[in-house]
Amino acid sequence: MIIKVCGLRVAQNIREVSALDVDWIGLVFWKDSPRFVTQYSSRGGFIPDYTSIDSEVPTLGGKPIFRYQENKPKRVGVFVDDMPQNIVTRVANFKLDFVQLHGEESPVMIQNLRATLEPDIRKGVKIIKTINVERPEDFDKCKPYLGEVDYFLFHNQCAQKGGSGEKFDWALLDSYNYDVPFLISGGIGPDDVEAVKAISHPQFAGIDINSKFESEVAVKDVEKVKSFVEALRA
Repeated sequence: MIIKVCGLRVAQNIREVSALDVDWIGLVFWKDSPRFVTQYSSRGGFIPDYTSIDSEVPTLGGKPIFRYQENKPKRVGVFVDDMPQNIVTRVANFKLDFVQLHGEESPVMIQNLRATLEPDIRKGVKIIKTINVERPEDFDKCKPYLGEVDYFLFHNQCAQKGGSGEKFDWALLDSYNYDVPFLISGGIGPDDVEAVKAISHPQFAGIDINSKFESEVAVKDVEKVKSFVEALRA
């Protein structure tokens, strides 16, 4: 099962979460989000917009903020109706492995984005499309993206783009009949281990956790994440 921890920003917190048995970490590049990665943190650990992660790594307390590791964890950049050139710049600067599109991005936009990124900017980059789900017919919104994206991420239907921290009805997943693997997000917390383990859909690939594991905005409670991951892997 893929475990994605999203909404990270503070340098030391990123290092600590990356040391856990998680697969992906999410960096939010939507300027209206309180977890926007280029915002300054009062704790002194924001991720700056730099161009060479490997050769000139910004440091905090003499340690690299975020040196790239090929296998663990993968980096997901989260974007909301952003201009393609901005996405391409973030993919290059932060060596993103995945682009998660959380807005109303069209299949044509995704085609053009992938053609720009692959292979010269970021070979093998994957695309995730968020689909808001409230009723069975909402899965019809996936159809235009078939063949264009590598994963769907199903989220609850809500007015705010950044999410409400609430679950959708996971029983609706039985109505998803396509072959593209998916993750679920929205309101997943420490008490949801058994409910997550009970999901048996053949295309269920993993989960995205965020606000329910925070000690404050953009700061994950490392022990809480660690306990949840260990219970989920058991």
